[in-house]
Amino acid sequence: MKTAIQSVDTVRRPIRDAQTRPVIRGAASRSPLPHQTAAQPTAVVYCEGNFAKIDGKTANGLVRHSEAYKIVSVIDSTYSGQNSGQVLDNAANTIPILQNLDAAVAQAASMPATFIYGMAPSTGRMSAADRGVVLDAIARGMNIVSGLHEYLSEDAEIAQAASERQVTIRDIRKPKPSKDMRLFDGSVANVHALRIAVLGTDCAIGKRTTATVLARALNAKGIRTVLIGTGQTGLMQGAKYGVAMDAVPPQFCCGELEGAIVAASEAEQPDVILIEGQGALSHPAFCTSAFILRGSQPDAVILQHAPKRAHRCDFPNMPMPTPASEIALIEAFSDTKVIGVTLNHEGMSEAEISGTITAQSEKLELPVTDALSRPAAHLLAMVIAAYPGLQQGTPMAAM
Repeated sequence: MKTAIQSVDTVRRPIRDAQTRPVIRGAASRSPLPHQTAAQPTAVVYCEGNFAKIDGKTANGLVRHSEAYKIVSVIDSTYSGQNSGQVLDNAANTIPILQNLDAAVAQAASMPATFIYGMAPSTGRMSAADRGVVLDAIARGMNIVSGLHEYLSEDAEIAQAASERQVTIRDIRKPKPSKDMRLFDGSVANVHALRIAVLGTDCAIGKRTTATVLARALNAKGIRTVLIGTGQTGLMQGAKYGVAMDAVPPQFCCGELEGAIVAASEAEQPDVILIEGQGALSHPAFCTSAFILRGSQPDAVILQHAPKRAHRCDFPNMPMPTPASEIALIEAFSDTKVIGVTLNHEGMSEAEISGTITAQSEKLELPVTDALSRPAAHLLAMVIAAYPGLQQGTPMAAM
């Protein structure tokens, strides 16, 4: 039997059925968007030597939030026997960190359905040791999910092993054929939902986490919100709409993102559309922030910054920009406004977080918070302060 090799469509349209909630535009109050209700396949996340680190951002994100998979364990021998939530956020969860794949299989109630490669190395490729673990997972009958730039479905040895075991390979970053991609056509201008992009001063700085926390808070408040994923982790987590931006040819990046936003608007009719940021507009190694600003045409931006990060990820000779300089660049580059700043508190004490929030708020004359160490209500208040009409169900066009 031929193995089922999957790639991820850049625009994922929802399945419509008889039980889909009817949408009433212009209603004063509407229910939050429903969460996924289908059974989640169990998954082990492989993150050897990188959990709670920058290159482990995919595993970190899946531990914090996953709608598509039920994460049963993380593999990282450096933290073996510890709790993933405790290690990551000093808050225990139900996901243990285990020594190796043998331990992960032994700990599970039944054979986990999925093996997720949970690292995002700067090279975009896995090591020889990692390759052996992937082949071991396939031999055990586990489906493979990878966000690497090298497509495992096109690796002869791995694809052959998957075919023999009749398991699937899901390459998150494998784009659809260019003939099926769309160019930017300006249709995003007809989207009435408030569009907010969560950008940052560096890569792997917490943009997706902040966007996820904000989406939850808005939906819990009754403000219908859709999060557009723009990277491999967001799509693994279960983002209903999105595109792996760094896997799309530049000519189509803006159009593919625009298509995801238009699809979300038409199908869900949300009040707010959040767009996950990538990289940083000022970072010379990335172009994705520019494509996100052009393709989504956001009404507003929330900026994520790590005050204790001395230099850009993987670039020790490249100092971090200040929030003020990044804000000035964003607002000069795009017809938008930064409505607040959120912190990544890596390396910071509680006192330093509080002091930085106060100091930056005064300096920037903007609300500042930390999506993880402070209540989500603070992040919600940041948006409501900028767009108070959201609380009254005022259409975006009237704001």
